Amino acid sequence: MLFMKKRFWNTLRKNRITLTLLLLSGLLLLCARTVDGFAEWYAAHIYPVWVNLFGRFFGLFPFSVSELLLYVLLLAAVGSLIRAIRKGRRAFFSWLRHLLFAASVLLLLFVLNCGINYQRTSFSQKSSITAGTYSTQQLEALCLWLTEEINARADSVSRDADGLMSLPSGNIESLAVEAMHGLGDLYPDLQGYYPQPKPVLLSKILSLEGLTGIYSAFTIEANYNQDMTAYNIPFTMCHELSHLRGFMQEEEANFIAFLACANAAQTEFQYSGYLTAWIHATNALYRSDRTAWREVRALLCAEALADLTANNQYWAAHEGIVSEVSEAVNDTYLKANGQSDGVQSYGRMVDLLLAWWLTDG
Repeated sequence: MLFMKKRFWNTLRKNRITLTLLLLSGLLLLCARTVDGFAEWYAAHIYPVWVNLFGRFFGLFPFSVSELLLYVLLLAAVGSLIRAIRKGRRAFFSWLRHLLFAASVLLLLFVLNCGINYQRTSFSQKSSITAGTYSTQQLEALCLWLTEEINARADSVSRDADGLMSLPSGNIESLAVEAMHGLGDLYPDLQGYYPQPKPVLLSKILSLEGLTGIYSAFTIEANYNQDMTAYNIPFTMCHELSHLRGFMQEEEANFIAFLACANAAQTEFQYSGYLTAWIHATNALYRSDRTAWREVRALLCAEALADLTANNQYWAAHEGIVSEVSEAVNDTYLKANGQSDGVQSYGRMVDLLLAWWLTDG
């Protein structure tokens, strides 16, 4: 019995830092969920420190540091595991302790740069945009308006030899930052430092997972899929950058991205924002009134239809077990962080879009 107690306390001593980090992460998440005002206070006063510290540092690198670190850590973990197995049981348990320590560090970084922000006051509340219940007629009117905005820009955007929208020349990432800064002039809660979004080098992986972009809470980077259809990219960059302002709810990130694109100076950004919003809005209309949906779709210009067709073909070519697993994991992740609709929350931007359009749009 004495030996067992001694072994227990030795184990605790060896893992005390890991346990401390895990307890700290749990305590912070508990405070965010149960202490009124804590998450908002943290988002307003503490989180910006990490953005200005880590965001600015990792923003110095022209490539996605989080992507590189992922590959390095995976290779290191596999290599060390093979060596530990060869050395025996004691080395294997030592490997497990180091793995748990690394996981505790990553968990704390996630909590500090992402997890707490899930419980903060929403962007819509801060901006006095109250989503309510809307009629099918109002939804159809929104879809018609979006169709007009798309058609008015479809001939003005850059297009490639296949007639598909192409990105404007120059540094597209800096244009996304400009769009977010411009929106910050209208909504003070969006003001602050934005690092340039970064393309994922092996974007094929994101495509197989069905992902257009990803926010790295560990390096405070906005990453986007550079292989997907071009019209997706401006909207996706602004979506991921909105997470850097601490607004983690996906429907709100979509709504913020729409506002940023719609108010941007570049026609390609405007087109990206309106077309992506059109997809979400017409999907909602399809579920509500298919006749109205067919009438709206018939009004969309041929250029925009070509972009949508290319987009559908691209993602269809990457469907499979990987994308299904990725969607299930993402769904579980979102629900665990308070978004009860899971992946369906991306489409709930239509509620915010309708509320905004009926009042300010």
